[in-house]
Amino acid sequence: MAAPQSRGLENQLQSHLDTHEISSTVQTICEILTHASPHGIESALSSTGISPSTKLICEAHNHSSYAWNLMVDLLGKNQLFDLMWDAVRSMKKECMLSIPTFVSIFGSYCNIARFDKAIMSFDVMDRYGIQQDVVAVNFLLSAICNEENQTTRALEFFERIKRKIQPDGDSFAILLKGWEKENNVAQAMHTFGEMLISIGWSPQNISAYDTFLTTLLRGYQVNEAIEFLRVMKRNNCLPGLRFFSTALVILMTHNNSPHAIALWDIMANSELLPNLTRYNTIIALLCNNNDIDNAFRLLDEMALNGAFPDSSIYNVIFQCLIKNKKVNEVGKFFLEIIKNEFSPTHSNCAMAITMLFEGYDPEAAFEIWNYMIENNIKPFDMSANALLLGLCDLGRFSDLRRFADDMLDTRVSIYESTMTHLKDAFYKDLRRVELKGIILMVF
Repeated sequence: MAAPQSRGLENQLQSHLDTHEISSTVQTICEILTHASPHGIESALSSTGISPSTKLICEAHNHSSYAWNLMVDLLGKNQLFDLMWDAVRSMKKECMLSIPTFVSIFGSYCNIARFDKAIMSFDVMDRYGIQQDVVAVNFLLSAICNEENQTTRALEFFERIKRKIQPDGDSFAILLKGWEKENNVAQAMHTFGEMLISIGWSPQNISAYDTFLTTLLRGYQVNEAIEFLRVMKRNNCLPGLRFFSTALVILMTHNNSPHAIALWDIMANSELLPNLTRYNTIIALLCNNNDIDNAFRLLDEMALNGAFPDSSIYNVIFQCLIKNKKVNEVGKFFLEIIKNEFSPTHSNCAMAITMLFEGYDPEAAFEIWNYMIENNIKPFDMSANALLLGLCDLGRFSDLRRFADDMLDTRVSIYESTMTHLKDAFYKDLRRVELKGIILMVF
């Protein structure tokens, strides 16, 4: 079979053949080129007794430059380079050559690591009437850098050709993308420095800025990335949202909330409005590092930026408040959650009830429990057991008996560990009829 990357071209070529009057001999050659493997083409042609001469190739594609380019691409991908160049020479005679022809040639040579041949093809372009300009340079750089660990080879070509052809932002962006793939921070910094000297700052080079800063972050040069970001802002040349999203994911992976909030503030103050997904990411990171103040600050600014909090954001902040034993804030934030018509998760409810009893605010704990029952926030078991333990520890045995009756009616499971705790309390104070009644009722 032909290489996967040429399948689209094969289908287009077959469509072209089906709609034009082409001899059966040429049709056979095209069928072999599109369906035989590179190593099987020679034997397939031999079995037909056909010699694929330049004349036949010309007959196959005397209809359009588009069809010629399809043929050049297939010949190159099947490593029939002599025939490929025969086709190129015929295209020159017919005035059908264009830059896409040489782009295909660059790719075919680079795909099999014949980079010297790809560069040679660039060097002879002008002999075929195709201008050696920065567009052609960039296509060749891209073809080389697309191959694994070949950015150094692309740089060698770049260093030679830049004396003749002035590079543009895309030239540097291609090299920077190659360094990003290879995680080569040192070379990325060198290329970026040369870019600034060569072409200066320009908002049109967002792709290069994105790639450079992402390379720094992936190499965990976070301080340098933030500093370069500030310099870019001063020059009105910020990266785009692609970098912003990637940076947040990288910093979250490293649990680095101080740099994440610094990055956030630079980008948000530059009118790059973040969306709900990015708010979820940064608030989760802040809460994971117990930075409650910044989490609330970002929550408050969401609506101003056209992003409205969802259940996930409310629950991650609620959990952070519980974890940090913010008794007063937990009760208030619970009311804010339900006022905005969201619900805390059952696990957050259970943790909140436990924490509120420990913080001597049983009334807020009752409020959460009643909300769970009224709104059917299941499963109830964790919260029910937390409520019983809290009441027991506070010595509120009448309330405990009342809640236990309700729980048993709704078939809530009372854990063995909870019953052990109640038994211990009973044996410490045998006069407690209410507690004894609960134990007898369960057992």
